Amino acid sequence: MTKILQGFFAGVLCLLIGNAGMAKINVAAPKAVTIVTPAGSHVRITFGAAKLAKALSANGYQVKTVHQMPTTASATVVIGRLQDVLIKNSLTKYKLKISRKPGKEGFAINTGKNTVVVAGTDNSGVLYGCMELAERIAKQGGMPAALSLTDQPEMVMRGACVGVQKPVLLEGRGTYEYPYTPENFPWFYDKALWLRYLDTLAQNRMNALYLWNGHPFASLVRVKEYPYAVEVDEATFKKNEEMYKFLTDEADKRGIWVIQMFYNIIVSKPFAVKNNLKTQDRNRPIVPIIADYTRKSIAAFVQKYPNVGLMVALGEAMEGVGQDDIDWFTKTIIPGVKDGLKALGKTEEPPIVLRAHDTDAPAVMKAALPLYKNLYTEAKFNGEALTTYTPHGAWADLHRTLSRIGTVQIENVHILANLEPFRYGSADFIQKSVLAMHNVYEANGLHLYPQASYWDWPYSADKRDERLIQIDRDWIWYKEWARYAWNCHRSRSEEVKYWSAQLAAKFGCTQAQGGQILKAYEESGEISPQILRRVGITDGNRQTMTLGMLMAQFTNPEKFGLFSLLYESEAPEGEILSQYAEKEWKHEPHRGETPMDVLNNIVTYGKKSVDAIEQASPGVTKDKEEFSRLKNDMYCYNAMANSYSHKIRAAISILRYKYSDDVTDLDKALPDMELSLNHFRELVKLTKDSYLYANSMQTRQRKIPVPGTDGKMKTWAELLPVYEQELANFKKNIDSLKSPESKAKKGQQTALVNAQINLISGGAGTYTIGAGARPFADTAATITEFAKELQGLKGVQLDRTKQFKEGTAIKFNNAQPVKVLVGYFNKGGFINPDTWRYALAPQLEIDASANDYGQADVKLSNGILIPGQPSVSIHTYSFKAGTNTLTLPKGIALVLGFVTESQVVPVYDAGFSNVGNIKDLRWLFN
Repeated sequence: MTKILQGFFAGVLCLLIGNAGMAKINVAAPKAVTIVTPAGSHVRITFGAAKLAKALSANGYQVKTVHQMPTTASATVVIGRLQDVLIKNSLTKYKLKISRKPGKEGFAINTGKNTVVVAGTDNSGVLYGCMELAERIAKQGGMPAALSLTDQPEMVMRGACVGVQKPVLLEGRGTYEYPYTPENFPWFYDKALWLRYLDTLAQNRMNALYLWNGHPFASLVRVKEYPYAVEVDEATFKKNEEMYKFLTDEADKRGIWVIQMFYNIIVSKPFAVKNNLKTQDRNRPIVPIIADYTRKSIAAFVQKYPNVGLMVALGEAMEGVGQDDIDWFTKTIIPGVKDGLKALGKTEEPPIVLRAHDTDAPAVMKAALPLYKNLYTEAKFNGEALTTYTPHGAWADLHRTLSRIGTVQIENVHILANLEPFRYGSADFIQKSVLAMHNVYEANGLHLYPQASYWDWPYSADKRDERLIQIDRDWIWYKEWARYAWNCHRSRSEEVKYWSAQLAAKFGCTQAQGGQILKAYEESGEISPQILRRVGITDGNRQTMTLGMLMAQFTNPEKFGLFSLLYESEAPEGEILSQYAEKEWKHEPHRGETPMDVLNNIVTYGKKSVDAIEQASPGVTKDKEEFSRLKNDMYCYNAMANSYSHKIRAAISILRYKYSDDVTDLDKALPDMELSLNHFRELVKLTKDSYLYANSMQTRQRKIPVPGTDGKMKTWAELLPVYEQELANFKKNIDSLKSPESKAKKGQQTALVNAQINLISGGAGTYTIGAGARPFADTAATITEFAKELQGLKGVQLDRTKQFKEGTAIKFNNAQPVKVLVGYFNKGGFINPDTWRYALAPQLEIDASANDYGQADVKLSNGILIPGQPSVSIHTYSFKAGTNTLTLPKGIALVLGFVTESQVVPVYDAGFSNVGNIKDLRWLFN
């Protein structure tokens, strides 16, 4: 309201109060406001005007919306783009000057005599200006008396994602294969829920919505040449068409760009069956019929939904990093988009986002930019976790390289496997993370995953009769990331005030108590990131960090597929446990953040978070049930921190034993192991009635601390017996060490026995493992050292040159279930291209199918030695009875033999390596 209107209504109020004793007071007439928009405005301007009208009406105004300036002197709000005649005339008429011209999606709000002018750079800018004014009216209870404001977002892309995926695999289908059907995704057809979600994005000034799915095309479009590829029935297909149009139209009103993500190479199940193909096979080359089908599917999608963007993951379901990636992007995907545009008679290119996951994104972009200009890149900020706001190293170099290509680099806050399921709302950590996106990565976009339960959208993991919706439970997660994506250069002291006020309003307490809730969020917000970055196995979703870790994973992480990028780029400079133990033994100075620092830090953070939430508790008057859940989460963080802290301390003592061979070092670990278990029991009690699960991905891909196949081992109660047995085994083995009759276990000495199989194709012959055995047909290289259990196994002789050009495919027939022993050299990647190029061992970080045959973990470490080559560690691939094919990636590996599924392949380190102290301590806990 202008000062004139404020004075007028104040006078009316005084007059009414003065006559209150003489006559019955009539309610004053509503204040009149006219909203003026240009005729034929874009839907975003119309939507923004409606939001503004609603805010005014809620605060006692009588509102009408017109397309011409009123002739009366009523209060007026003029809305439009800076270039609109209506805005230009209003600025001149009321002698208003905009301090600076806002940039893309920006706006200026200025008040004049009885008038407010909202001018946007573009349609989205007008929308955001309307929303800003509406929020101020709601907060102040009326129109602002004087305002001169110019604002615009710092990040070009500010998006969130929804996974059209599920916690478990569908029967007979692979990872990511989920058709859009009411049975699979009833929520997808809930328009009211979509409107709530889109409104939340808009309120947070987010401008993109990513829909993640492996192969969405067969649910959304028909391809004339492949009509049988559609994998939903006719009624569902029509529902999908109608929902997709509804969703994209409603998103457009709110300035939100819908982006459909897909993986390569995945095809629909009907298409695969018809053409006798697998729906996905990471190691197959580009097949012409698949390329044609994919190109035509993309063309049909672009033709049908020209305003929807596409995001492609070249790697993971397709062997990453190579010419195939470049060819697929430039010869299939981009031509498919162009075909769709040609069919529409359009030349304006819809955006394509290249996901820089398991692919050489700079090389792909170099090849693609001459063909297509409207490209974006996207890469994970901290892998599939949240670990640091000080990224560095090779991962930072990749992000900067992508940022400097000249297109927009989008930072993906992905999965958050180390945060779920507990609530997370550290404004300080998040603001610093967004600053790092700009200052370290030089990026200019955000792609935000749900804070928890990505695979279980739209629900959270909280145990209630009526499931909680993620956008309600985790409102602060979305609001914090969005606020800093818009502007991360905000004063820390002012941000503390802002978030304290937000939390005070949420829970009906004082500003000071809101500050204590913020403190609880921020203290607890350091716990999970610090634990994972110093002692975790991986930044990927194969590790459920809140479920704890086995002691063997602390002492021998390399046996569980240690992902070194976590320490080298996604953590501050510092040491992992093995480095810390070695330096302690050698009395060398430590470097940076150490495990000892973290075990002390997290206990302090846990205590402070509990103390802060308790201080806020007496003042809570609103949303008490949610506050109770938040409070319980702080106690969960505290219990988890204490459990990890004691176990890390125990691991340091056990790792000392690796050097000392002194059993008293193991004795020192025992009290901390017991205390860690007691705190884990406390965590079991805190979560038993409050959470359905710890991790929403409940498939065989989840491996740490234990496999999570078929939705098992997903709660703390399920893990408790595992940790109790671990402690019992540890005590037993310490006693064994103290016995003069016993010696430390070095692995089983029982020889493995050959299974009966019929080798059909893929090898150059066979060989028998023993001294002097030749595993390759094209070199005289021989096995000189090997684990005794392997003696006499019949391996398949291979051709190295063929392996690194084509990969390995061994077809065989077996009458009973078998395991194939495969040896991977302990140096992955392509080296010595003229002679030895080693195949990459299974890695779930980049390959979702890396445990489809139970092959992810090392069984027998350093079990084979060939002079002049790295040592070889052995994995096993399990196959059911029948005709099967063992398929390995390009590069050299060994096929060492076939044993029956029932035979136990020992888990230990045979020691055939000259690198470091390779003592395997896993036996201590078996």
